[in-house]
Amino acid sequence: MSTADSTHSKYLAHHFDSLVQQREAITLGMWVFLLTEIMFFGAIFIGYAVYRYQYPEAYHEMSKHLDIMMGTINTGVLLTSSLTMALAVNAAQTGKQKRLFGMLLVTFLCACGFLVIKYFEYAAKFEHGLVPSGHFWHYHAHSHGMGPQLFMSFYFGATGLHGLHVLIGVGLIAWFMWRTKRGHFPVQNYQPVEVLGLYWHFVDLVWIFVFPLFYLIGRT
Repeated sequence: MSTADSTHSKYLAHHFDSLVQQREAITLGMWVFLLTEIMFFGAIFIGYAVYRYQYPEAYHEMSKHLDIMMGTINTGVLLTSSLTMALAVNAAQTGKQKRLFGMLLVTFLCACGFLVIKYFEYAAKFEHGLVPSGHFWHYHAHSHGMGPQLFMSFYFGATGLHGLHVLIGVGLIAWFMWRTKRGHFPVQNYQPVEVLGLYWHFVDLVWIFVFPLFYLIGRT
C-alpha cells in the first residue's frame, strides 16, 4: 500500500467504501440536520408574523425598546465570523494549518463577542422589567392587551434559541482549534471543518432573519 493510500485509509470509516462516499454521507447528514433546524426556527418566525398582524401597534411600540445599535454591531460581528469561517474551510481544503487555526480563532472571538453584547442587551431588558413573567411590565397594557408580552416572548425565544446555537458553536470551534493544533485536519481530512462551516453559516443566516424582523421591521 502506498503512502497516499495509507493516509486515505486512516481517515476512512470502516462502513464506507471510499472517502468520497464518506464525505457525501457526512454532508447529507448535516443538511438533513439543518433542515430540521430551519423548520424549528421557521415555526417561531411564522408565529411572530401571525401575532404581529394581530397586534401591530404593540409590536411597533415594543420594538423601540430593542437596542438597534447593539443589534447592528452584532450583525457585523456575525457577518465577519461567517467570512473567517469560510476562509478557515478554504485553509483546511488547501492544507494551510496555521491559517486554519488563525481563522478559527478569529471566528471564535467573534462568536464570544456576539454573546457578550447579547448579555448586556439582555441585562438591560431585565433591568427595565421587559422579561415576560408574572411581573411583566405592561407597556400600554390597557390598549395593547397581550401584544407587548407576545412580542417580548418571541424576542427572547428567537434570540435565546439563536444564542444557544452560537454557544454550541463556540464550544465546537474551540474543540476544532484544539484538534487543529494536533494535526487532525490535513488536506485529506478537511470534511469535518467543512461541516462545521455549514453549521456556522446556518447560525449566521438565522440572525439575518432575526435582526430585521425584531429590530427593523417591528418599528415600521
